[in-house]
Amino acid sequence: MNLFGSSGIRALFNKDLLNIAFRAGLAVGADYPNVVIGRDTRTSGDAMKHAVISGLLAAGARCQDAGIIPTPTLAYIAREFDAGIEITASHNPPEYNGIKFFNPDGSSFDLAQQQRLEKQILSDSVDVADWHLVHYAERYIGAMDNHINAILAHFPRKLNVKVVVDAGGGAGSIITPRLLEKLGCEVIALNCSPSGFSTHAIEPAAANLGELMKTVKETGAALGIAHDGDADRMMAVDDLGRFITGDVLLALLVRVLVAKDIVTTLDASLMIDEMGLKVRRTRIGDSFVSEELRHGGDFGGETAGAWIFPKISLCPDGIYAAVVICALAAEQKLSVAVDAVPVYPLIRGSIESKGLAMSQVEAKLKSLKPLSILNADGVKLNFSDGWLLVRPSGTEPKIRITAEAKTEKRARELYDNCLTLLNEKVNVGVKPN
Repeated sequence: MNLFGSSGIRALFNKDLLNIAFRAGLAVGADYPNVVIGRDTRTSGDAMKHAVISGLLAAGARCQDAGIIPTPTLAYIAREFDAGIEITASHNPPEYNGIKFFNPDGSSFDLAQQQRLEKQILSDSVDVADWHLVHYAERYIGAMDNHINAILAHFPRKLNVKVVVDAGGGAGSIITPRLLEKLGCEVIALNCSPSGFSTHAIEPAAANLGELMKTVKETGAALGIAHDGDADRMMAVDDLGRFITGDVLLALLVRVLVAKDIVTTLDASLMIDEMGLKVRRTRIGDSFVSEELRHGGDFGGETAGAWIFPKISLCPDGIYAAVVICALAAEQKLSVAVDAVPVYPLIRGSIESKGLAMSQVEAKLKSLKPLSILNADGVKLNFSDGWLLVRPSGTEPKIRITAEAKTEKRARELYDNCLTLLNEKVNVGVKPN
């Protein structure tokens, strides 16, 4: 049984997850004597949080509860502790919950830390501390103020733009509008009640942001901002109401930051390699980008909306990213900046992974006659005019497929050929989602 995906532990909220939460707290508390914890706005958040706190305290650790805060805020204040824990399932549906674990520099627990923690949880090998070593839980006050002030220190000028913020009813509701107003923005709030409920699915994908796009156009706003449930992600809409793809947003953020040394993932557009930068690529998952940034770099990004700014933290920070893109919109029309980014046709999709094992399909994919194959994360096939990546999702029971090429016809050909091969292998009617 593998508890960890590419971004912490996530599962349907039930008795088993609550049991894992207690054991996780016990295991962390045994290794990290001083821990801060927060949660997003999910209805099961308090139950999960208290289960983890019970484990931490039972292990003899000290624990401070920061309440409802975004993941990047929790990661920022983790510098004052031995570790930080956020209760969240990020962009998963509301019936899910989960746990993310952070080091004092804001980076997620690395593979060695995850493996040790997973072994302790599954073996139930950590015992409780003697009664006289058990502490009371304390409150952490001022987490959001600390995070806001740290971001404001990097942006001394007023931005003076009209921006629509859609926080999806998540933890970003209570910080992003407030921060942008402090910077002089006129903020129109959508789904910014921290209730855990939203009028749309919580993932900040184009299909879920119709209301945001419409509102930006109707109000004449300079841009729109969207977060996921814990606000470690940020996606954007330009002044024409167009959703900005993650690859274009990555390029825009690089230019605003004047970054020269960046880290991104295997599935990011090859356009990034043509920007004259030092580019290091990792497995898909913001934790891998974060870990690589420990070795240096100006900026890191994953095109699903996770943007990492090492000057403040090694955790993806959708709130900081919101300010960066607003700063660009304050200088020029965002639509103009978007249209200036050269792009190649890129197709992303997924299929249900039931019955589909990567070891079984690689031989089929070889029939496409690539120039080279990489196995760092799933199977990546490189061609003279593009590439194809097929990999298991780290957060959902799906297989992700990405194809990019110099022409739309070739990208579609690579993607469709891959779908055909996968259908042949499993003998089921898998369809792209």
